Amino acid sequence: MVNGYAGKLLRVSLDEKKAKEENLNFDDLRNYIGGVGYGAKLLYDELKEGIDPLSPKNKLIFATSPLTMNTVPGGGSIELCFKSPLTNGWGESRCGGDFGPEMRKAGYDFIIIEGKADQPVYLVINDGKATIKPADHLKGKTVTKKIEKIKNGLSDSDFKVMCIGPGGENLVKYATVMFGGRAAGRCGAGAVMGSKNLLAIAVKGANKITPAKPEEFKKAVRVAMKVVKEDPNTPAFKERGTVGDMPGIDVEGDFPTKNWQSNSWGKGEELYNYFSHNNLIKNNMCYRGCPVACGRIVQVKNGPYKTPVHGGAEYESIAAFTAFVLNKNVDAAVNSTYWCNEYGIDTISAGASIAFAMECYEKGILNQNDVDGLDLTWGNAEILPILVKKIALRDGIGSLLADGVKQAAQKLGNGSEEFTIHGKGLEAPAHDPRSGKALAITYGTANRGMCHIHPLEGMAYDSGKKDFGMMKYGVPDPLTVDRWEEKGKGKIVKILQDGLIIPDVLNICKFMMYVGCTLEHLAMILSALTGWNISDKNLLKIGERVINLQRLFNIREDFTRKDDLLPERMRGLPKFGDYKDEKKCVIKDYEGMLNEYYEARGWDKQTGKPLPETLHDLDIT
Repeated sequence: MVNGYAGKLLRVSLDEKKAKEENLNFDDLRNYIGGVGYGAKLLYDELKEGIDPLSPKNKLIFATSPLTMNTVPGGGSIELCFKSPLTNGWGESRCGGDFGPEMRKAGYDFIIIEGKADQPVYLVINDGKATIKPADHLKGKTVTKKIEKIKNGLSDSDFKVMCIGPGGENLVKYATVMFGGRAAGRCGAGAVMGSKNLLAIAVKGANKITPAKPEEFKKAVRVAMKVVKEDPNTPAFKERGTVGDMPGIDVEGDFPTKNWQSNSWGKGEELYNYFSHNNLIKNNMCYRGCPVACGRIVQVKNGPYKTPVHGGAEYESIAAFTAFVLNKNVDAAVNSTYWCNEYGIDTISAGASIAFAMECYEKGILNQNDVDGLDLTWGNAEILPILVKKIALRDGIGSLLADGVKQAAQKLGNGSEEFTIHGKGLEAPAHDPRSGKALAITYGTANRGMCHIHPLEGMAYDSGKKDFGMMKYGVPDPLTVDRWEEKGKGKIVKILQDGLIIPDVLNICKFMMYVGCTLEHLAMILSALTGWNISDKNLLKIGERVINLQRLFNIREDFTRKDDLLPERMRGLPKFGDYKDEKKCVIKDYEGMLNEYYEARGWDKQTGKPLPETLHDLDIT
């Protein structure tokens, strides 16, 4: 037993209707800590290559770390790890909220879900006692209804519940697992959970996690919390949230528009002003004790898109249902993202899939009969919530889009592959690498597929000029770096990824590193919790180890260098907008940046595989 951990793993075999406790391997934990680190170690060791992600052989891991506690800055997170049905490779998804801390209070650092139940079930964990209950009464219900019924059935509102919606039940390949209005959104964890006939998990506990050095722990937390609260960016997060970035993002050429035909639209300020005056009610913290509270509470008061008060409407979601599809109606976007959450599907992938369908419709690859008589003209707000529901229920055209743009294009052909914007099968989010070339390498090499935040929001470095406290490890001052320069970005991204994956390993919100929290702060908190003497440089090495192990997971599933490449449209000159004549934003030598990145990583330039000496240095066997 090591301080800072609950000390147990719960392995749930749904086909056997059994749950058993197991001890943790603390030798492995020292090397991987928790979150997507220890989760990667468990999946790499336990999954055989080539399994169908939606078969009973896949596993779904709910992972925490010693820092998963409400008192730690950003500590209200749960990480889900699995083989993704969308990419057929490494899958991870983070969800903010109180589920992770409560899971540890209930006695477990990790939950491994295996097999498949013969009927719909949900799992209840109450202070170390696990019970599998029938869930026929939950089937087909929206997320809010499921949570209400579960809590009413347990007669205890203190339970924290994560559940899937109809999207997960219908195996939409980008289905989410929801904690209220917060989502473990990307890569299809909800589909994996649905494939196992597991509709929800409810947890409650009263255990206390004991730090190895209580006074040092309190001091380390106070220091980090003070830095976060006093950072000049913290008030902006509270006041404007992520949606507040929309005007600046549009100006910077970081606003993917009309299925990536442009990187700006010129409507970012107009959209945000409408949102802030008509939809925004107040800011919100996604877990108890968050010092940033960047979440939004929103509604649409009246009209055809009337939507109840709810939490959500973050930048990525709103951008996916405005700029992606040329929709200027913010009420329709808020309504659509609300229904994405209620039906349990990823807002980014859903918006991207609809944008892809609109372009297919424009080009005649899909006709009105193919799309159930709907008018998929660019900017048609009316069909957005309709398509969300169709996707979640796999109804008509929704069934095609429910498999994601890569698989939809494979079925449609006729040149549609040319405008499927994804990486490794994961639809691209609402940030454009033509705004800052560090994002290009981040997109191509991210293990879970094209992602802006796991492990790194690359454009925030060279375009946004954030250093994340990483300059002491060899990252140049971003103020001295041209956002459109390509040379050197491969080396820079390698270091940034090693550091910025640590929040995912430690289960803290990544935004803490945007507001002053550094690897040094995290190392001090972790050391005081566990009694291990862990330095910031130790964390950097752990980050490098985790990235390489996740890479090995993908290589085992036949991923190669070609899977690190970017779509041509994403690299080229925008067709319209403020940057249509700005040749500097074009990604000219992506292959050169990739070679530089591979060299910095110690990976073979032809195959993308980590070299034997790299694995030896990282103690990966």
